[in-house]
Amino acid sequence: MNATVLQIRPLGFPWETADPFLFCVHHDDAYPAGNERFGPAVSLAGRNIGQDFAGKDGFRMYHGEVVPGFPQHPHRGFETVTIVRRGLIDHSDSLGAAARFGGGDVQWLTAGEGISHAEMFPLLDRTKPNPLELFQIWLNLPGEDKLVRPHFSMLWNEAIPRAVFADDAGRTTEVTVVAGQLADSRAPAPPPRSWAARADTDVAIWCVKLAPGARFTLPAAASAKTVRTLYFFRGPSIVVASEKIGSHAAVRVRADVDVALEAGSDECEILVLQGRPIGEPVVAHGPFVMNTRAEIQRAISDYQRTRFGGWPWPSDDPVHDKDAGRFARHADGHVEQKDR
Repeated sequence: MNATVLQIRPLGFPWETADPFLFCVHHDDAYPAGNERFGPAVSLAGRNIGQDFAGKDGFRMYHGEVVPGFPQHPHRGFETVTIVRRGLIDHSDSLGAAARFGGGDVQWLTAGEGISHAEMFPLLDRTKPNPLELFQIWLNLPGEDKLVRPHFSMLWNEAIPRAVFADDAGRTTEVTVVAGQLADSRAPAPPPRSWAARADTDVAIWCVKLAPGARFTLPAAASAKTVRTLYFFRGPSIVVASEKIGSHAAVRVRADVDVALEAGSDECEILVLQGRPIGEPVVAHGPFVMNTRAEIQRAISDYQRTRFGGWPWPSDDPVHDKDAGRFARHADGHVEQKDR
């Protein structure tokens, strides 16, 4: 260890995160060609359908029975930030909002006082594999905002800045700025009641890709109170502030100093999560994250009583039409159509 690298931990499932984040899951599934119902066109025998997390044959059905994914389930008290690197997600929720997104798109969902949603992974291509890779990051809300109205927003791939830097040898580093600002690149605005929407919280979510041997320096964060973690998840090795990391790991570094990075002999990637801690008690029970046990009990009671507005879809695991393209239909009826 050195003065800049504070901690190195192996990556697990999910990835451990620091306040204001709750955790991060990296889903990376090698789905085969799809069938007529958008599920895998292979036998599902031997899988624990409904609870399939084993990774048999390189993919998981998760809680899906026909289409992989996560049928309707509730949330309260935090936000989900879902970054889809490859593949597609079909979203449906209790507000009546729906979307199909992928290929670099990001969904940012403020659960607030309560929302139910489904996240299904339709396998639309029936002639070749349907790989899916995404990050889902849970970002906490402070107590005063845990019961705000839910908010659904899409950050489309075309609107997310990608800053490219070259070192003295011309080797490049590309940074996708999902949240926060890096140099002249500022991410699209987060939801209005997000912790990331506050000017003094220094929240950043950056996907960093370094070419083989590339050198890049992460600039110091705006505040000494900021906590910064680098998740090294792809490539054989990387050097972080002179510390060689030879296996995939979560590397917590000082945020108040510049951090020098150097890729090994192959391309490598890291996910950067940083922010000023909320600094409040965290009491979690499955899909609910509050400040006290009494608030968790109320969340359970409220969901049992109201279903957070009910479920306006004909099934728990809805998927959209094959030719729907990338789109979002908001609860107020406004539609964003990106392609077909």
